Amino acid sequence: MTAAAPAERKGWAPRNLEVGMRAAVAVAVPLFLLFAAGRLDLTAYATFGAFTALYGRNEPYRVRVRTLTVAAVALLLSISAGVWLAVLGEPLALLAVALVVVVGGGTLFVTIFQMVPPQALFFVFALLVCAAVPTPAADAIPRIGLAAATAAFAWALTMSGWVLRRIPGISRGPLARSGFVTELRRRPGVDIGAVRDPRVWLTVAQNVVGVLIAGGVALSFGLGHAYWAVVSLVAVIPPARAAHSISRSVHRIVGTVVGIAVTALLLVWSPPALVVICVIVVCQFFAEILVARHYGAALVFITPLALSVSHLASPTPLNVLVVDRVLETVLGAGVGIALVLLARVAERRRGLAA
Repeated sequence: MTAAAPAERKGWAPRNLEVGMRAAVAVAVPLFLLFAAGRLDLTAYATFGAFTALYGRNEPYRVRVRTLTVAAVALLLSISAGVWLAVLGEPLALLAVALVVVVGGGTLFVTIFQMVPPQALFFVFALLVCAAVPTPAADAIPRIGLAAATAAFAWALTMSGWVLRRIPGISRGPLARSGFVTELRRRPGVDIGAVRDPRVWLTVAQNVVGVLIAGGVALSFGLGHAYWAVVSLVAVIPPARAAHSISRSVHRIVGTVVGIAVTALLLVWSPPALVVICVIVVCQFFAEILVARHYGAALVFITPLALSVSHLASPTPLNVLVVDRVLETVLGAGVGIALVLLARVAERRRGLAA
C-alpha cells in the first residue's frame, strides 16, 4: 500500500474525517429509512450493501471507480449466496462450500485488486449472517435488491468527491488549505501475478482450512451460530504477503474482545432500535478512519458494528450474545494463531532450503 500523505497519518486530519463521515452517511441513510418504514428486520442487507463505502479510500477517482465496483460486486455476490442459502434452510454442506468459495475467492480478489481492507472479512460476514436469517423464497429478490440499492448509494456517495474536485479553483481554495481537498496518493493496480504467488496461496489455504476447523468445532460444541468463530479466524489471519506476526494477531484478538465488551456495555440496558442504529453509524465512522491504519484498533469498532447489525436483524438475549461471542472469538483466534505459527515454520524452512 502506498504510504499516506503526512496529513493522512493523523487520525483526526480533515481528510480522514471526510472519509469517515462518508462511510457513516452511507449506512445511516438506509438504516434510518428502514426505521421509518418499520422494517429493521432488513438491517443486515442494507448494512452489508453500505459496506461498499469502506473501500477506495484515498484513491484517484479513475482508480476508485474500479475498486468500488469490484467491492460492490463481491459484497452482492456474498449477500446473494447467503440469501439463497437461507431460502434453502441453511444446509450445512452447501454453506461449507459457499464459505470456502467466498473466503478463498475473496482473499484472491482483494489481493489481485490490492484492496483495503486487504482481507475477505466483510464478504464472509455478509455471507454467514444473511444465510442465518430465515428467508421465504418470495423475499429473496427484494432483500438482494435492497442490498444492491444501498451498495449503489454507497458507490455514488464515495465517488461524490469527483464532482467537488471539478469546481474551478477548488484545489487552491479554503478547502484545500484546510486539508479536505488533498492529493489522492494511493494508486493500486491489478496484480494478476498474485495467482502465481505461493505466499498468496498460503494465505488462501490458511483461511480455507481455518474457517472449516473453527466453524466445525463451534458447531460441535453447540455455540449457537458458528459464524463468529469463522469471522474471528478471518480477522486474525494476516493479509496475503504480510508478515505472519503473532503480535499483529494478538492485536486483532484484543481488538475483537474489547469490541465485544463495548457491545455488552452498549446493549446491556436494552436500548431502543434508534440508539442501536446510531451505534452502527458511529462504529462505521471510526472503523473507516482506523481500518487502513491499525486493524486491531479498527476491530474495537468493527465488532460492535457487526454484533449490532446481527442484534437488529435477529435479536438475541445479551448474556447468550456475549458469552457465545467471547467463546467463539477465543476459538477462532486460537485456530488462527496456530495457523500463523505453522505458516512461520513453513516460511522459515522454505527460506533455509532456498
